[in-house]
Amino acid sequence: MNTYTKFLIRTFLLSFLNVFFIFFCLIYVLNLLTELEFFKQTDVRTYFPLYLSLINTPMFVFEMFPFIFLISTQFFFNTLFTDNEMNIFKYSGLRNTKIFFILAMTTFFVGLIIISLFYNLSSNLKNLYLGLKSNYTEDKKYLAVITNNGLWIKDIYNENILMINASSFDDNELINTYISEFDKNFEIIRNIKSKKINITNKEWIIKDAEIYVQNNREIVKSLKLKTNFDYKLIQNLFSNMSSLSFMELTEMRKNYKRLNYSLTEIDLQLLKLISFPFYFILMFIFSGIIMMNTKTFKNKSLKIIIGLFLSVIIYYVNNFFYVLGTSEKINVFNSVFIPLTILTIINFFLMRNINAK
Repeated sequence: MNTYTKFLIRTFLLSFLNVFFIFFCLIYVLNLLTELEFFKQTDVRTYFPLYLSLINTPMFVFEMFPFIFLISTQFFFNTLFTDNEMNIFKYSGLRNTKIFFILAMTTFFVGLIIISLFYNLSSNLKNLYLGLKSNYTEDKKYLAVITNNGLWIKDIYNENILMINASSFDDNELINTYISEFDKNFEIIRNIKSKKINITNKEWIIKDAEIYVQNNREIVKSLKLKTNFDYKLIQNLFSNMSSLSFMELTEMRKNYKRLNYSLTEIDLQLLKLISFPFYFILMFIFSGIIMMNTKTFKNKSLKIIIGLFLSVIIYYVNNFFYVLGTSEKINVFNSVFIPLTILTIINFFLMRNINAK
């Protein structure tokens, strides 16, 4: 590896780590303020909000990585301009496209490390965070999971415990459902079996219910059952994909498909993860082009402000397409890759005269 290559990579990674540390600290403080507000009327140990903030911060940092790369690139080029090293490289015959290529590859490999290591660590910490936080929420008596055997729900209503298993979803209905109802001492009250249950509201309508009480069987054409769940709440329970690692997302997708549950959110999360290394490269190139075109600006703060302003625009464009994908207005694949395609086209046109800068 050439000396200038080592220098470029080392300087870029140093800028990246500095910006990463700044973002981590800022996000940690914001998380801590949120946790202190949440626990202000709850008796917990002093360290607990500090700990929760710490394990919740990495996932927020992960979502900010595209902008960490953008700002890191600005600081990197700022360093080169300040020390007049860009001119030294230019006089030595090192073209700007070569510098961009070296750092783009560095960004790609760092992106792979982030996806394979940092994301999996963050998702595990997020899962731990949600588990600890749930002990202090009103919903801790509820539980819903999707397994190979379908949807499982544990609910407590009027001191009765409901254990519910459904094989699949169809619109607002549970299909092939078996419900066991217990009292607070876990003594069985009754079992209910039904092919279709309407769960549009929290008062479920059980169609052609087969009710088993001890050894007696009764069929009721339409039975109402009050619960804490409706279709919308069940959907929201599985919308937090950030607490799942890549392998867990893949496994859950299989279970969702088997259950006939919507794959939109999980496909969107998987595509985002796959596309992130390329997104990082595009953000690096975009930021580098901005710095090359503003290197004559004496005000360094103005360069950073321009970069931040453009990053906010990119964020909202991305978010707009993600919302379209989540709401199924457009294909999930398009919702992830259309913004990246737009950014690629912009970079392509801006890069044409980069060696003359």
